[in-house]
Amino acid sequence: MKKSILNFVTVIALSGGLLTSCSNDDDKKTTTPSTFVADPANFQGKITDGEVVLDASKTYKLTGAIKVENGATLTIPAGTVIEGTGGTASYISVAQGAKINVNGTAAKPVIMTAAVKQAGKWGGLVICGKAPINRVSGGASTATSEVAELTYGGTNSADNSGSIKYLRIEYAGAAFNDAKEFNGLSFFGVGSGTVVENVEAYYGADDGFEFFGGSVNTKNLISIGNEDDQFDWTEGWNGTNENWYGKLDFGKGNRGIEADNFEFGYAFTPIANPTITNLTLVGPGSTAAVANFAENQAIKLRRGTKGLISNVVLSSWATGVDVENDETIAFIGTSLKVSNVLFVTDVPTKTKGKKTDGTSATVSAVVTELATATGAGNGVGAPTWAAGWSVGF
Repeated sequence: MKKSILNFVTVIALSGGLLTSCSNDDDKKTTTPSTFVADPANFQGKITDGEVVLDASKTYKLTGAIKVENGATLTIPAGTVIEGTGGTASYISVAQGAKINVNGTAAKPVIMTAAVKQAGKWGGLVICGKAPINRVSGGASTATSEVAELTYGGTNSADNSGSIKYLRIEYAGAAFNDAKEFNGLSFFGVGSGTVVENVEAYYGADDGFEFFGGSVNTKNLISIGNEDDQFDWTEGWNGTNENWYGKLDFGKGNRGIEADNFEFGYAFTPIANPTITNLTLVGPGSTAAVANFAENQAIKLRRGTKGLISNVVLSSWATGVDVENDETIAFIGTSLKVSNVLFVTDVPTKTKGKKTDGTSATVSAVVTELATATGAGNGVGAPTWAAGWSVGF
């Protein structure tokens, strides 16, 4: 009996070893090399197959567009610097079915910047996914992105466009014309399978972050000094978000958040309905801004959007929360709330409302106040999670 048991145990042990060995082999990451060759001195072109892994010891001069196409992957290691040189001609786009992996760390963020340190000196990062948008009501439509001219949208809410961690995007937002500009980071129909954590958009010429539909979730976003809105959503975006910090420069920028459901269909579905927990928005100062900027609002909610925003710190705005259009106002108290708000200083008008016909509306119920709100983590100051990898506080 003992011999039989020993033999049985021996067989199991050997089998376990074999199984473990096979399992380890299976778990090893296999990648397919790409036919694309990344030239650090002239970084541009189409990545059509396999995986391109950049070299963190080199600075990549983005002289034109990098287009990551269906089935291909661009992987950017921690500490890599990409330097745009060509205005609207130099940008990075990720098409449907493609992936981008930004593997930065707090000590070594990936930096996408410009050779000339001024807003609008390169295009920015554009990601297109297969998650629903509402340009046609019902959420099964596709569209073409306003920059990079890529298809986006579809029916896969969980679509995966890769992973972006510890990325700083600087001086982006180059303009094609008055109506068409790159943002720092543009999400077009990006799905919830995509990871977005610890990303900063710094001194861009348009919005810092803009969401065109989709269901991507985010954590730890910073938007500082961008010349339009720090955060913007439209086309039915639904995402769960934690820790957003936005700050405008004196004399530059419009809003902290500009939120729409859809410009040409206020009731189109899916209705934009994100949640944002822990938000700080610092404006350019109300007195000067009232004279110079009609759009000096910390949070603008309009065109039928929903949204639940909580634990909020607002400072230095002419208006705190502005709600516009009948469809939006109808959601107040149920699916449109800005809860636990601390107005730190210099916000003379806490709430403001306007109906679709242009007449004023009382919308004070959209806001509840809380004197102990902490916002993104440290009131108007730099949050602890931003240490080491971000700039501009």
